[in-house]
Amino acid sequence: MLLLCACEKSGDKSVAAKIAEEYNVSHEKQLIVYTSHKEEVYLPIILEFENRTGIWVEIHAGGTTEMFKEVREASEEGRCDIMFGGGIESFAAARDLFMPYEVNGRENLDPSYLSSDNLWTPFTELPLVFIYNSKLVPEEEAPKSWQDLLSDKWKGQIAFADLHNSGTSYTILSTLSQIAGEDRLKDFMEGLKGNVLSSSGEIVADVSNGTFLVGVTLEETAKKSVLAGYDIVVVYPEEGTTSVPDGCAMVKNAPHSYNAGKFIDFVTGYDTQKYAMDRFLRRPVRTDIALSEGFEALTQIDFDIEKSAKEEESVFALWDSIIGKEGE
Repeated sequence: MLLLCACEKSGDKSVAAKIAEEYNVSHEKQLIVYTSHKEEVYLPIILEFENRTGIWVEIHAGGTTEMFKEVREASEEGRCDIMFGGGIESFAAARDLFMPYEVNGRENLDPSYLSSDNLWTPFTELPLVFIYNSKLVPEEEAPKSWQDLLSDKWKGQIAFADLHNSGTSYTILSTLSQIAGEDRLKDFMEGLKGNVLSSSGEIVADVSNGTFLVGVTLEETAKKSVLAGYDIVVVYPEEGTTSVPDGCAMVKNAPHSYNAGKFIDFVTGYDTQKYAMDRFLRRPVRTDIALSEGFEALTQIDFDIEKSAKEEESVFALWDSIIGKEGE
């Protein structure tokens, strides 16, 4: 019997814990995962993990920033094993939350984004791309570079999610900073004209329906949206882009650390990585998997993950001074 529960709050005794007691699930067969992935991504992966291992998984799901906050609280009380999802720059910024684990088959993973101290493991590589409304923006006028996004033409017309709710938004700002310069972040934020979305999941829809004309999103999101019939066109930035992976890490005080290691091995294993590419249109982090047809060759910038992690606090402070915290 597969037992799976998505929980929004971590403070109270979860429904999942009550189910574990009711069905007498032993401590050795449990795992607690906090994830910022969408259900369409985490659910089939976790169900397959349960099916193959017989380990029952309790899930806490939400936005990246929210989950990192909850993981910190849960770690102090020994109520979390795994953080699954969020860019690895977020993991680097919160490195005190995690404990080392050397994943099985590490030699088959892309060395570009491996943690030197094994504090986190990359899951899939996620290039940033531009999108624009295919009916309202002529191809010749569409932004083709990061510098183009800073043009007055796009002020108030860029779909962008609240930094406090979206890990992708931080990756975008950090990429812009390293390409155009830190001093241009203020220009970009002011150019949003206070028009901020509550989540990155709204970007494609709002560009497609004309609420905004352009946006920046993940390649997988853009590709799936084109296939779904959204009125958008995908652009790979001329200067290059980042392909910062999302991560997976074992949390300090993990009550089921042995199973946590099994989970990290599973999500980076050949079968899961191939499935993520074929089903989710995500680029695998394994070097022994050939990219499927339709994945364009990337020009990648030399993205400094540690620099991105160190700047996180100051970028949030700048955001709050210009945009304001959520709900204010």
